[in-house]
Amino acid sequence: MSVLLVFVYIYNVKHTGIRQRIIETASLLFYRNGYNSTGINEIISESGIAKATLYSHFKSKEDICLSYLQFKNTTFLEDIKVFCTSKPKGKPQLIAIFDFLLSFFKDKDFSGCWCIKTVSEIPKENVKIRAEIQRQKNVFIQWITDLVDDNVKDLNTSQKKTLANRIYLLYESAVAESYLHGSDWPIKEAKDLCSLIIK
Repeated sequence: MSVLLVFVYIYNVKHTGIRQRIIETASLLFYRNGYNSTGINEIISESGIAKATLYSHFKSKEDICLSYLQFKNTTFLEDIKVFCTSKPKGKPQLIAIFDFLLSFFKDKDFSGCWCIKTVSEIPKENVKIRAEIQRQKNVFIQWITDLVDDNVKDLNTSQKKTLANRIYLLYESAVAESYLHGSDWPIKEAKDLCSLIIK
């Protein structure tokens, strides 16, 4: 490998590392404290970087927020997929969605849904962030739809879509209500309801 290629490789690794540190730091702050309550200077301070470094990676707080949402969603989808597909095929894989949520709720940093928290803080005119949140929710619905398709065989396509939508609504309400009440009973009730609607 030439000296130039080595330099480019080291630069890219360092560049990616700093960007990722900013995203992970902002993610912790946005999720815990809220988007509006977290300032750029706090992200800079907690990341241990200079202001110029942050702005060399992100043009605005909105761009950091988009990366935060994408980071949280990617991690979430990877984790829930592994968790659910590790269960026996059929109804257990679908019910596992709520077992995953129970483990998520027990995490000391649980603060509800990062998407709903964020969209509640931004004006309706912020199309970019709203569109990203809608995209993430649609991806999640599609994943549930695929999970239903893989595990429920006696329904037609339309029925499977309806079932997936209902599971999604149960999950989302369980996230919000467990956070609101500071208790896992909404998750357990949602799991029981889900069990009743799955044949």
